[in-house]
Amino acid sequence: MKDTIKSKKILIFNVNWLGDVLFSTATLRNIRRNYPDSFIACIIPSRCYPILKGNPHLDELIIFDEKERQRSSLAKLRFVQLLKTKKFDVVFLLHRSFTRALICRLAGIPQRIGYYTKKRGFLLTKRIAPVGRDTLHRIDYYLNIIEKAGLRVKDRYLEFFIDDTDVKFVEDFLNKKSIGKPRPCAQERGKDDFLVAINPGGNWLPKRWPQAHWAILADKLITEFGAKVIITGSYTDISTAQKIKDLMKEKPIIASGVFNLKQLGALCKRLDLFITADTGPLHIANALGAKRIIALFGPTSPEITGPYPLKNIAILSKDVGCKIPCYVANCKDNRCMKAITVDDVIKEIKNG
Repeated sequence: MKDTIKSKKILIFNVNWLGDVLFSTATLRNIRRNYPDSFIACIIPSRCYPILKGNPHLDELIIFDEKERQRSSLAKLRFVQLLKTKKFDVVFLLHRSFTRALICRLAGIPQRIGYYTKKRGFLLTKRIAPVGRDTLHRIDYYLNIIEKAGLRVKDRYLEFFIDDTDVKFVEDFLNKKSIGKPRPCAQERGKDDFLVAINPGGNWLPKRWPQAHWAILADKLITEFGAKVIITGSYTDISTAQKIKDLMKEKPIIASGVFNLKQLGALCKRLDLFITADTGPLHIANALGAKRIIALFGPTSPEITGPYPLKNIAILSKDVGCKIPCYVANCKDNRCMKAITVDDVIKEIKNG
């Protein structure tokens, strides 16, 4: 395929979720490695922009919000015109949607490569045989597209980039909270605070651990381990963090809505321990090489959406007889997450 790309203006139409976009960074890097001198652009929704901002393998980020700014047919046609002016030679469609393939066809992109489906097969010039979404890890699911298109795949790790301003923001926050100063006890003199962040949020409810469990865990971290506990999350998680704090006897630090994704990444590098469910911040922390992560998995499968590599990561999950992965978003039981106990987490902390 490489010989058929002449001017080498390459477009990647990415997926929609934070974690999946992070998984796609292995694909972006391997495309760049195959075309070191090409112009490479990537289309993402605005909420995923921070995931790829500063990625050195890309020359341009283009925003496409199907449910917001490009919601109407007229807005989509304007987007088609935008792509026409950029004159891309090839597009890798990581997303399986019909609409995205149609947009690229209408934009006149000569080579359109992606997974075949009955609805959009006629819109593709290179049809990649579909694989079950639950048969490969997400990293490999996206890498498979470019590998089957003839590109060489050398590695499969994630990347997330932060800068000094992100690090400084976190350090200023911690200093204001008097975190990081040496402990006063003689036996602990010279040691920094044991800094732990808990991340109780998630993009859908079945992946969330019960708030009461988080509260008990946070209290134990403070009383038994002398930890400084930070509750992280986005603006939408502020009420969750407050409810957890209200259930606690001790006083955590609520940082929900304080950090953007880049700053959260800087915090994760600074932490001694990060405890989270299967959500975007888990993979951000992993991509940045956080010291230690405990990941709580319920309805999702570590083999499909789990962190990679597994260095410094412990995954806790329980077999409760349900089919995993489970995509019942309105599950009323949530027994897979409830089955993971506070004692399970504490035992893992002590084992580490």
